[in-house]
Amino acid sequence: MANVGRSVTCVGTGNNGNDRIHTAGKLRQGQTEMIEMSIGPYETTLNLQLWKAYADEIEISIETPSGEKLPGLSEKIGTQRYRAGETDLLVYYGKPGPFQVTQEIYFEFIPTGTYLTSGIWKMYLRGRRIKEGNYNLWLPGGNILNPVTGFYRPTAEETLTIPSTAARVITVGAYDSRLNAFADFSGRGGKQLVYFKPDLVAPGVDITAPVPGGGYSGMTGTSFAVPFVTGAAALMMEWGIVRKNDPFLWGEKVKAYLRRGAQPLPGFEQYPNASTGWGEDVIIRLH
Repeated sequence: MANVGRSVTCVGTGNNGNDRIHTAGKLRQGQTEMIEMSIGPYETTLNLQLWKAYADEIEISIETPSGEKLPGLSEKIGTQRYRAGETDLLVYYGKPGPFQVTQEIYFEFIPTGTYLTSGIWKMYLRGRRIKEGNYNLWLPGGNILNPVTGFYRPTAEETLTIPSTAARVITVGAYDSRLNAFADFSGRGGKQLVYFKPDLVAPGVDITAPVPGGGYSGMTGTSFAVPFVTGAAALMMEWGIVRKNDPFLWGEKVKAYLRRGAQPLPGFEQYPNASTGWGEDVIIRLH
């Protein structure tokens, strides 16, 4: 859609920046890294995604909270099933696709009774044949997990949610306009993207918005920051296209102008950066 003429697509970065649902690292040849993940009590289901370069070959083993070590996982395409205490573990090794050279390894934790085995689960990753080494691990977002469930060493970088990772959209994070400070829940970019994201940040904390049933309330999230930038883009396009001042004022051209007009937020020395991109969208203040 972002490639369609005379259009601008704005997308929020998501609200996983300060959650414990993501961790990442870089493996080296022969190196082993341990990832600790807690599963809280009364968790009825859980899935975990590991993303890596398909060219990298890694050995994966899992240890349960009781100290039981499962057999080393077999790197074969398709589904594998293991029993770990009161939990069944399904593992699926994916394939690269027509539009990606990465591989997803999907883990599904299924209780044999009512709840999953709670406690600290450990995953060991060993670099057997490494070309790139980068890996990312994800748990489900959307506040559906027990607050205790999560990684012990979460990573804020690479927490952008799809489709905000798309190159030609305007990716919008959030900041607190009351404090003039970055909102730590705002999803962040990182070094694994070949282009900088996000593009801008806009107010996304305690934004007055209509609520179901009538009335208004203060709302927080990048979904409430995006409309500010969308409105700024629409005003620019009206001036350019509708009023015939610039018939080509759409797409990446709008993004370029917004980036140039962005102002820095306190606390960041380098721009663009993985948290605020090129800075605060100030065009909304001019109308």
